[in-house]
Order: sequence, then C-alpha cells, then structure tokens
Amino acid sequence: MPSLDDLTRPPGRPPRLLYGGDWNPEQWPEDTWAEDLALMRRARVTSVTLGVFSWSRLEPEPGAREFGWLDRLMDLTHDHGIGVVLATPTSAPPAWLGRLHPETLPRDEDGRTEWWGSRQHFSHSSEAYRRYAAAITEDLAARYARHPALTMWHINNEYCTYDWGDEAARTFRRWLSERYGTLDALNTAWGTDFWSQRYGAWEEVLPPRRAHYMKNPGQVLDFRRYTSDLLLECYRAERDIVRRHTPHLPVTTNFMPFWSGQDGWAWAAEEDVVSVDVYPDPRDPGGGQYNAMVADLTRSEAGGAPWMVMEQAAGAVNWRGVNHPKPPGLNRLWALQAVARGADAVCYFQWRQSRQGAEKFHSGMLGHAGERGRVFRETVRIGEDLARIAPRVAGTRLTTEVAVLHDWHSWWAGAQDGALSRHVDHAAIVRAWHRALFDAHLPVSFAHPHHDLGAHRLVVVPHLYLLDDAAIENLTGYVRSGGTLVCGFLTGVADQDDRVRPGGMDARLRDLLGIDLLQEWWPLDADERADCGTFHGTLWSEELTPAPGAEILAAYRGGPLDGLPAVLRRGRAHYLSTLPEPAALSALLAAAAAGAGVRPVLDGLPPGVEAVRRGDLLFLLHHGSEPVTVPLPGPHRDLLTGERAERTVRLDRFAAAVLEAAP
Repeated sequence: MPSLDDLTRPPGRPPRLLYGGDWNPEQWPEDTWAEDLALMRRARVTSVTLGVFSWSRLEPEPGAREFGWLDRLMDLTHDHGIGVVLATPTSAPPAWLGRLHPETLPRDEDGRTEWWGSRQHFSHSSEAYRRYAAAITEDLAARYARHPALTMWHINNEYCTYDWGDEAARTFRRWLSERYGTLDALNTAWGTDFWSQRYGAWEEVLPPRRAHYMKNPGQVLDFRRYTSDLLLECYRAERDIVRRHTPHLPVTTNFMPFWSGQDGWAWAAEEDVVSVDVYPDPRDPGGGQYNAMVADLTRSEAGGAPWMVMEQAAGAVNWRGVNHPKPPGLNRLWALQAVARGADAVCYFQWRQSRQGAEKFHSGMLGHAGERGRVFRETVRIGEDLARIAPRVAGTRLTTEVAVLHDWHSWWAGAQDGALSRHVDHAAIVRAWHRALFDAHLPVSFAHPHHDLGAHRLVVVPHLYLLDDAAIENLTGYVRSGGTLVCGFLTGVADQDDRVRPGGMDARLRDLLGIDLLQEWWPLDADERADCGTFHGTLWSEELTPAPGAEILAAYRGGPLDGLPAVLRRGRAHYLSTLPEPAALSALLAAAAAGAGVRPVLDGLPPGVEAVRRGDLLFLLHHGSEPVTVPLPGPHRDLLTGERAERTVRLDRFAAAVLEAAP
C-alpha cells in the first residue's frame, strides 16, 4: 500500500509530513485570506481542509451553486504551495433542506425531531438527503477534479448520527430482511419468545424506541449494527462520486476515537487513508497514554500503513465542563507522539480560532492572541520539527509483537441495560489494558478477533464479551500454533446474537484457559477491592473451578471466593477473572510478554518516558514534569536539534528527541 505522502505529494517535491488543519475562511472577510496564507507559510503548513461546513454557502437555495469564493481559495492555496483536502459539506445541511424536506431531519428515541441550527442534523435513511448530498458532491468533484491544489477528499465529518424515525424504521426493516431473510430467523436471533415480543409481520418491527422497561438486547445490538452500516452507505455514495472524477486521489473521512457508533474495522476497509480526531484532556495524567492508544488503534485500522490526525486541539477545547489549555510544550509532544506511532499527517481543528459561533472558545493554530501568542509560536515550532524529520519518517512503519483485540460488535452487545454491572465499560477496560502495556514500554497494535494473529508473539483480550465461532477457533488455533494469549474476564460469554453460551463461557475457551466450570459471576462495587494476595482486583471477580493441570497464579483471599483462582494459566493461555490494579496488571502482562519473548523498546527508561521505534528512528517522549536522563544503547544524533548524544540524553518537561544511530 502506498504511503500517505506518496498519495498526496506533488511530483518533484521531497517527502513530507502533512501539517495544517481545517481552514474556514468563509467565516472571515476576504482581506484576511492572504494574511492567513502568509502565516501558514511561516508555520510550514503544507495542507488545509476546506469546505467542511460550507453547504449553505455553496448552495444557498435548492439547485443554486456559488463556487466563486471557493475558486479563489483554491487558487490562493495553490499559489502559496499548500495542498487542499477538499471536504464534501454534507455533515451540516442548510436550513432550507430541513424546511422543505422535514423527512431529512432525524428523530430521537422519543420521536422528537432534531432541528437545524447545529450540525449533523440529517437522517442517514432519508432519500431526499441522499439525493441532495449526491448532487452537491457531484458538482464539487466535477468542478475541482483537475485543480492543482487538490490532494485528497474528505467525506462529510465525524459520522455520528442516530435516527429512530419513520425513515429509519423503513430502512431498518430492509436491513434486517437482508440479514435474516425471514421473520422466523429474526425471531430466533432476537429471542422474541421472551416477554411475548414475537413478530408476525415486518411492519411490526421498529427501531428500539422508548419502551416501558428494558429493551430487547438483540434488537438494540442489531440497531447499532444497522446504524453503522447505514452511515457507511452514505459515505460510500459520496466516495464513489469523487472517485469517479479523481481516481488518482485518496478519499477519507474522520473517525472519532473509541466512539461506539461506527464499526471502525468495517469503515477503515472502505478508506484510502484512515484518519481520526483525537482530543486528550490536558489535565489527565494519562492523556499521553490515551493519545498513544488512539494512534495504535488508527494505525491498526489502516493495516499498519501511515495514517492521519485529521483533528486535534492546539490548546483548549470548548465542550468539557472546564476547558483547560495545553501547557507549554504539550501540544508539540503529542504531535510528535502521533508521528512516532505512525502518523504521516498532523492536523488541527482549526487554523484560525473563530470569533463567532458555538466553537469560538475552541482553540486554533492561530488563536485569539494572534501571531504574537504562545499557541502560534508553538504552531511554528511544530512545523519546523516536522519539516526536519519528514525525509526520514514519511512512509515508514512500526513493528509490534503484541496485539490487543477489540471489536465493536462485542462492545455493543455488552453495553445493555440488563448487564450484571453498570461499572463494566468496554472502552475503559481496553484503555486500562493498553495503559498496562504502555507502562511496560511494550509497543502494541490492535486487531479484530478474526484477523491473522500469527505475526504476534502475545495477544491480549481485555474484554470481548461476544465472540462468534470463527473468532473462538482463531484464538484456540493461535495458541495451538505457539502463541501466548491473555484473556480478561467475561471473555466469550455470548455468541453473535448475544445468546449466552452453555456454561457461561464457550466450552472451547474454558478448555483452552483451564476452567472446568464457571460457577458464578461476582461483580464488585465501584469502591470494592478483591484481595488477590500480591495485588487487589477491581470491578469484577468470578467463582471458577479450575480444570486439572491448570496453574493458579493468584487466588482470592477471604470472602466467598477464598482460595479460588483470580489468575489462571494453562500452558500459554492465561485468564484474569478480575481487573488488577494498574501496576499489577502491567506486571502481569509484562511477565506474559517476557515469557513470549517480547522485550521493551528500551530498558531502564525513567518514569514518564515513552520510547517508540518507527523505521530506523527512535522517538523518546517525556510526559513528566521534571527533567530526566535517558540511557541510550550507543551514540545517537537528534534530528530535531542536530546534537550528538553518546550514552545518555536529557529530556526536560514535555520534551522529545528523534534519534538516529550515529557512528
């Protein structure tokens, strides 16, 4: 697969990392445009995204087209040597569309209409919406297909709508009919004999709207699947239009990290470049680890190819309860961290901070303080850094030996009203396991449970409540082939229809993991801890009868589970029936990795220092507040400073080094 740079670099130019972000000049007088472009050149911006929220400007009334302002912008950016990622504007329909076609407006689960006046106010099922979206996309693609500034297409923006209305009911029934074929098959999959829910006609089937009590979990699971698929239909329709006009240009849309509404694996397969929006909380001590996790997931969705940070914040966002700015250096650190973990593009929302509208307090690369402000000075420095390292970094890849399994269908199935504990959150558990591996300095990739796992020495399964037969056979085959597996609690409880497997866990998994019988699940309260001898377990515990030959690595102490296994091992397969505290989970996974022959990137790293190898370069990233000295395995040269380091390198607060081996 070609790199992002190969797909977007004009002929004759050296390798580069894309740097820039959303530019919304239609919000500003035209006399600011030239000033913006001059400052972009100063900051070494190489790419801007245009037109994301411009539908009402491009089509002020049905069928009208006003492209003149966009023509001028495309020409100006090209004159300044900056490439354009041109967006289809379909995430924010104009007011006239909702007024003339109210069926394009989505409805919530209570039947209330979501009106225009914000964004994402469209029904993915509406034929009128799709017709108008296709028309504006067709005309954009035809007009700018040969424009020399155009480097990439950006479809819609952050697909995240749900719809429970009549249009959705119609397409939900169509989707179910294609999936199951008959009502009998649907009734079997949903278990509708429970609570007299059996359907006798397709017209009786609705989206899971407001109900008196708990909704059917099978119905909710399929509604999640359907919503992801219907939004993907919308993406494909616009993608296919622009591909027809520009088959040589890549097409993307921006994911939101660990958002539960899209099956990221299915969506990524439909993109030429996988891109993501990521907004760690600058006050979160684990913000760097969260940024790393999002990078690892996005790179993995891209099949290991370079990927794109489409959006991040240069400073504060505007949607948390309290919106803190990034302290000096943190923006640069997280930008370089994304590159270290495979990004070939570092972009922001947005270039110039808005003075009006709902996001006027969301930061920009050029903030309200202007070019003299600290944020802009950091914008310039990041551009300089990326320009220095681009020739050595662009297009290179990472190698990992640890895979973290993640699946949206399992997430959807586990997030149901009738679960045993409201404290069990799929995304939080995945983050806890990734943090444990991050703290152990073990580079990881993510994988779907159907993927070929043979390239990984260690596979970890934080929380896959739902596993179909193919996934179970894949895991058992992986261990039989010599791989090391570590599974967390509630693994393999349900099949693809959210039907609990006999024994509370698939028998093949119980045999693999050394579990003779799963007697009972024992969820823990939020503040409860289970004594496991050398550590404490949180969130969950289980009453397990070990199988002959299984080794108990840790046992519960006291209470009703006294003496029963908390951590089991049979051969190369491990099972954790609780969520150990962070340090203990990190130690357990590090021990499993060592047993599988996986070593950290560097030994002897000080706390807070992250080490990543991309290609033949070593990135050192310091997330701590106090200066540290990092031991090196030999002399290196820092590409950011040009300085040579013999045996150690000093890193100040939020500092980074990009090192190549030196003779």
